[in-house]
Amino acid sequence: MKKTLISLLIFSQVVIGIEVYPFESEEQETRYQKLTKELRCLVCQNQNLADSDAGLAKDLKDKVAEFVIAGKSEAQITQYMIDRYGEFVSYQPPMNLSTLFLWVSPMLLLLIGGVILTIRIQKTQQ
Repeated sequence: MKKTLISLLIFSQVVIGIEVYPFESEEQETRYQKLTKELRCLVCQNQNLADSDAGLAKDLKDKVAEFVIAGKSEAQITQYMIDRYGEFVSYQPPMNLSTLFLWVSPMLLLLIGGVILTIRIQKTQQ
């Protein structure tokens, strides 16, 4: 009897963490999963919504599910989140003046590293 009670208590804790949304099709659930992996948790900052257990992430997941069920497109949902929470919410920020450094800096660092490496190699060969 005690083992059964303990098993039920453990199982109930696991079930509480599972989110269930009334999707009408497999396609809607797939879109929901994709979107929650592409949107960043604003509290955790380095986690996507799908992996976050924060309260705000739960609210955002609920909103994404609501929009998916309502038939909104991925672009509309992502744009809503960006309009409401800023470009930080997206793991794929658009290229504009405020994000230009994010897009250009990897190439710039690679170029600077290549120039430094070339100069050092030339100095050691002389």
